[in-house]
Amino acid sequence: MLVYRSSSNQTIESEIRTPAEGEMVWICLDNADASQVEHVVGQLYHCHPLVVEDCVKLNQRPKLDRYKDHVFITFFAVVDKKLNTAEIGIVVGENFVITVSKKPIPLLNGPQERFLKAEESMHSPGKILHRILDQCVDEYTDIINHVEDRVDRMEQRIFNNPYLNVAKEIFQLKRTFHKLRRTIAEEKTILGTISHQNFPFITKEAEVYFIDIYDHVSRVLDSLDVFRESLTGPLELQMSMKSDRMNQIMKTLTILSSIFLPLTFIVGLYGMNFKNIPELSWDFGYAYVWAVMIAITVVMWLIFKWKRWI
Repeated sequence: MLVYRSSSNQTIESEIRTPAEGEMVWICLDNADASQVEHVVGQLYHCHPLVVEDCVKLNQRPKLDRYKDHVFITFFAVVDKKLNTAEIGIVVGENFVITVSKKPIPLLNGPQERFLKAEESMHSPGKILHRILDQCVDEYTDIINHVEDRVDRMEQRIFNNPYLNVAKEIFQLKRTFHKLRRTIAEEKTILGTISHQNFPFITKEAEVYFIDIYDHVSRVLDSLDVFRESLTGPLELQMSMKSDRMNQIMKTLTILSSIFLPLTFIVGLYGMNFKNIPELSWDFGYAYVWAVMIAITVVMWLIFKWKRWI
């Protein structure tokens, strides 16, 4: 855990214990077993049994619960570029902050390093909470930028080859966006509560920082809405390009059929097995037929060019 001592304005690492007078602590329990979570949250810091249960199970939607001398917050962090999320249980008290997660979350390393380097950056629970939530929301912004690039690359791939099978990828993204948007919308409500409703353990001066996070979350939600709507664009582009190419193919086949139709008629006419066909006695009948068929082909080709059909 990290311990900030107001007497020396220093932050140090220490074994997990209860804070002494003039100390502020942050305990990060990642990948901890149930017994360790119960010991720290329940026995050392005497949190409400419901808080202990939520920290052990970590199977909640984003929420904020107030108790007599502490607050429990559930927040989510995006852990990879596939938009997978990890739940973080945050217990905030007068002189402590406890974060609980089922597995290590790399983005929490940033606040820890900052607290160890910057003096007085961990002097209040509100400061610690702000740094954690701000890091989560900043990660949302980075992921949104990645998604924007991914959609652009998808459109370019479809433009180069409209027969790519991207429908599955698009529908998976839409489901992921729907799930992520629901989570972030609930977190937006939590941030609104923290910044506008006299949240305990946070000074009036610190509320402006949570309002800034609230604005960032609002922009992320707007971006998600835009991306959800724009994901139909690649499908429409693919269908349009497929239809255009199919029209070109049908046009080519129709022109070829139109050219060969009179030639087939001539060949069929003189292929009949009747005895008295006058042209059969011509000395150069075969050459005449070839000349007629070539002339018909050239004339029809010129007509199609004149009509701008080819």
